Amino acid sequence: MTANPDTHSKTIGYLLWIFGFMGAHRFYYGRQLTGTLWFFTLGLLFVGWIIDLFLIPGMDRDADRRYVVGPKSYNVSWVLLTFLGIFGIHRFYLGKWLTGLLWLLTGGLLLLGVLYDYWTLNGQVDEVNGGAS
Repeated sequence: MTANPDTHSKTIGYLLWIFGFMGAHRFYYGRQLTGTLWFFTLGLLFVGWIIDLFLIPGMDRDADRRYVVGPKSYNVSWVLLTFLGIFGIHRFYLGKWLTGLLWLLTGGLLLLGVLYDYWTLNGQVDEVNGGAS
């Protein structure tokens, strides 16, 4: 039996969990619906956020099975999105220069583009890495 490639990191997951009341760690692990729920409810009023402290290892295993290893790192992409998303730095990293410039000039399309990228970043990285997600 072969091991799944390590596409996502528990360390990055826990780093994003610090901002988990915004759902960052859930989006990182490809859980967009609950990420959005956390985003609008402050991590289910912080209760879900605390519970997630114990759920991250399982979310990490699921993400490692789901996404494709390649030249672009999911970890770097997510750190760039989480901390510099309104500047489009994550889009420049993925080679999306036109939309990166658009994000830079519009504050991540007035933050709506940043929320869109929370929903789609794993798929964007997967696509660049040659996956079919």
